[in-house]
Amino acid sequence: MTTIENGSGTRELAGKRALVTGGSRGIGAAIVRQLLDAGAEVLTTARSATSTVPEGATFVAADVRSRAGAEAVAAAAHETFGGVDILVHNAGGAQFHRSALAIPDEEWQDSLDLNFLASVRLNALLAPGMRDRRSGAIVHVSTAAVVPPAPIVLHYQAAKVALENYSRGLAAELAPSGVRVNTVSPGRTATPGGEATRKKWASLDLGPGATDTPPLGRDGQPDDIAHAVLFFVSDRASWLTGQVLVVDGGEYPRG
Repeated sequence: MTTIENGSGTRELAGKRALVTGGSRGIGAAIVRQLLDAGAEVLTTARSATSTVPEGATFVAADVRSRAGAEAVAAAAHETFGGVDILVHNAGGAQFHRSALAIPDEEWQDSLDLNFLASVRLNALLAPGMRDRRSGAIVHVSTAAVVPPAPIVLHYQAAKVALENYSRGLAAELAPSGVRVNTVSPGRTATPGGEATRKKWASLDLGPGATDTPPLGRDGQPDDIAHAVLFFVSDRASWLTGQVLVVDGGEYPRG
């Protein structure tokens, strides 16, 4: 495991303990850097033990798609920090297919495990500690592209829609204990994974939205998404819970 240097920040999260899944690259690495810059202690995860993470973060190799992986991450959080105050679920992704009916059963299950159930399992393991301390912030990273439905990634969209609905329900349950739960839904973002997705989308000739520039005239940067996450976990959002913040340059307006 190697590290990437990060800069200085405001230290508004000094004393906070944070866990970020999928924090080795792209949006996840930007979230880790911003939390570190804000003064938080950060534990992050990826599947590969050779993953690169921002300097200053603690790393654990684990596959959060499985119950065993979630338990390993939760155990690392308890061993390293004694629990967490901030939990950011960033790990996600799925493969493209020619049609919804062509998506095999095992990929439906894999998408649900990675994009939805990983969050459910980790929350069940770590949120009770937040509830007992009557303080905490959970952020689920979804996607702006849940509408319109796209058959070739319907397994991914279905998992993210489930995640957003679950997030609202969990927010209602945990609010009386002072634990806030919110969702950040990114649009097209300039990451290696995002670029590969857009190239695949274009190669399949999937119509409008695959290659168009968002209304604000540029792709998002990982820090654009990380800023939204940082806001939700900070005291600036102390009266916000059960919300979905779409960060997409205006590409996917919701009614």
